[in-house]
Amino acid sequence: MKDSVIIVSGGMDSVTLLYDMKDRIALAISFDYGSNHNAKEIAFAKLHCERLGIKHIVIGLGFMHQYFKSSLLEGADAIPEGHYASENMKSTVVPFRNGIMLSIAAGIAESNDLKYVMMANHGGDHTIYPDCRPEFVKAMSDATKFGTYPGVQILAPYTDITKTDIARRGKQLGIDYAETWSCYKGGEKHCGKCGTCVERKEALRDAGIEDTTEYEA
Repeated sequence: MKDSVIIVSGGMDSVTLLYDMKDRIALAISFDYGSNHNAKEIAFAKLHCERLGIKHIVIGLGFMHQYFKSSLLEGADAIPEGHYASENMKSTVVPFRNGIMLSIAAGIAESNDLKYVMMANHGGDHTIYPDCRPEFVKAMSDATKFGTYPGVQILAPYTDITKTDIARRGKQLGIDYAETWSCYKGGEKHCGKCGTCVERKEALRDAGIEDTTEYEA
C-alpha cells in the first residue's frame, strides 16, 4: 500500500530506506538548501527514484543558504576533516534542517492523502545532530500527528541502528553504493577525509562491501 512520502537526499542511508520501503512510497522529496554537496546527492536521488518508478520532486530552500550558519553552506574549504563523531563536526550542523524538511514533507503528505513521512537518520547521527535523535523524532511525529487532519506521522526505522547496519541491509537489497553520495565537500570525487567520507569507508568495510567509491585520497 502506497501510504508514505520519503525524504531522500541521495546518500547511503536514504537510498537504502528508499529500496527498503519502496512498496510503501508514493512520493520522494529531495531538498536543495544550497549545501556544497546538494547537486551531487540529488542527481543520485533522482536516478534511484526513476529506477524504482517512484515520483521524485526537488524543493528549493534557498533561504537556508542565505540566513543559516553552517560549514555545509560555506564551501568545501570550510568542511572539517576527521572522524564523524569528533567535536569539530558540529560545524556541519544546519540548524533545525530536519525540522524544516519534515514540516514541509508532512504538509505534502496531507495534501496527497498520505499518512507517513519517512526519514533515514541513524544511531551514529545522535552525537552531532540534535534533529536526528529519538527524542526529536518522537516530538516531531507528535507535532505532525496533532497538526494534520489525517494524523501524519514520522517513520524513522533506522534511528537506533548504525550506518554499518544500514550498509548490511543495502547489501541484502543489492544496492550499488557507488551510486550514492556522502562527501560534504561536494567535489568531483569524494574527498576521503571529511567525517562523512570516513564514516562511509568504515560502514562499507565493516559490512563486508567492496568500496568502489572514487576518492581523491
